[in-house]
Amino acid sequence: MRFGEIPVAEAEGAILAHRLVLADGVLRKGTRLAAADLERLRACGVTRIVAALPEPGDVLEDEAAHRIARALAGPDLLVDPPFTGRANVRAATAGVVEIDLPRLLGIGRIDEGLTVATLRRRRAVAPGEMVATVKVVPFALPEAVVALAEAMAAAGGPVLRLRPFRPLEVRLVQTVAPGLASRVLDKTVGTLRARVTRLGGRLLSDHRCPHIREAVRAAVAEADRQGFDMLLVVGASATVDRRDVVPAALADLGARIRRFGLPVDPGNLLLWAELDGRPVLVLPGSARSARRSGVDTMMEWLAAGIEPDEEAFAELGHGGLLAEIPSRPQPREVPPGRGPHRVAAVVLAAGRSTRMGDRNKLLAEVDGAPMVRRVVEAILASRARPVIVVTGHERARVEAALRHLPVTFVANPDHATGMASSLRAGIAAVPADRDGALVCLADMPRLTAPVLDALIEAFHPEEGRAIVVPVHRGRRGHPVLFARTFFPEIMALEGDVGARSVLAAHPEAVVEVAVEDPAVLLDIDTPEALAAARGEGP
Repeated sequence: MRFGEIPVAEAEGAILAHRLVLADGVLRKGTRLAAADLERLRACGVTRIVAALPEPGDVLEDEAAHRIARALAGPDLLVDPPFTGRANVRAATAGVVEIDLPRLLGIGRIDEGLTVATLRRRRAVAPGEMVATVKVVPFALPEAVVALAEAMAAAGGPVLRLRPFRPLEVRLVQTVAPGLASRVLDKTVGTLRARVTRLGGRLLSDHRCPHIREAVRAAVAEADRQGFDMLLVVGASATVDRRDVVPAALADLGARIRRFGLPVDPGNLLLWAELDGRPVLVLPGSARSARRSGVDTMMEWLAAGIEPDEEAFAELGHGGLLAEIPSRPQPREVPPGRGPHRVAAVVLAAGRSTRMGDRNKLLAEVDGAPMVRRVVEAILASRARPVIVVTGHERARVEAALRHLPVTFVANPDHATGMASSLRAGIAAVPADRDGALVCLADMPRLTAPVLDALIEAFHPEEGRAIVVPVHRGRRGHPVLFARTFFPEIMALEGDVGARSVLAAHPEAVVEVAVEDPAVLLDIDTPEALAAARGEGP
């Protein structure tokens, strides 16, 4: 192919290299110039153009791209009509893409003018989704280049293949432990049903049992009796060893552990077993979230009939650091063996007490001390450190009421805009080495340290327990403990709102702690409530 500036008189059959704006209109880049085009150019005073002139043995870009794309694509893959030297390959159905990577790389080395771009191999695709694109960069390629690419693509079967999903019948077993709310289990069912449905399968049942070996063994045996193509098990506590509760129960039934651990995060605590040749996946806490994790990859592979080997698992690590789900922190934030989680307390004490009239309720005495002092003393008696007190309205008086207590004061000059500004001020002051923060209201004078420590004890972001809420007789109360992962969402709140929207957005991350103390429901907003807290009559 000749390329360069050529006289218009010699340009018949040439391909215009650049768009030309003429007195009578436009000639587009890529136009194959005919005699009428040349006459038009001469009439507009154009004598020379930049163009490509094909020579014998050249294959024009569209034909070259289309031939190579068709050679690459196997069954269940569609090749679009070519345009501007490009031919796209799409999935005809949902499934997982398989790519012969050595041959793909070999084709890519043939000529710089031939480019083939694909998805990562073993990736799931939806019907119509693009799998690859073949782009011929110049206006033509030599026939020898196109023929060599076709020959390499034909040797050994298609370079690009699609493995369609099989319609699997799936059963679910969930284990239960104290403090794991039923709404979390219900949410897990919905999330996993959506995953299974997306893969063309059906979730047949949800069985729940205690998180003990014998109960798990019985639940799996019952699922086996009922029949399944795939079994999913979600533990109340994440599996941490091949000999842990759930895998031990599977081994009792003769299951073979194929793999424990994926180089993918979130999702690295997944365990793959086989029971009578059928896959059993023991899922980590990240499976409770709808966001993508290693759980999705493994389910996709098995639904497509792919039995991964060690090479496939190792390759997962490249790109395996997935976008984090909000219910757990980056693994770097909680190094193994560091010990108990470290939690700060943020006390919201900046409000104007508008429902109390002219009185600042935080300074009202309860049992001989200002209400705010009662709250802060209870928090100081717990494991939470540091204790950060956000002040605003009557700042000096509130801080004086806490004189000599080991707390950190943070002033909120925007307190009049509502609670969100105080939340932002307090969360911003939490030290970087804290794993989470207890958000405490300063008008709850009956709080006790044992209740706060129970919330901290239940807090375990790595196992999905990233938001901890006290519950008394079915009603949620305060304070609420948030993992650091949620701090950006809290910092984005505006107006006179608390962090309730964060809880609502992430039910899979919430663990409820039942408490007998009704103090978690008692906040003082009115003179009548204050009188009741003091034990005063009507």
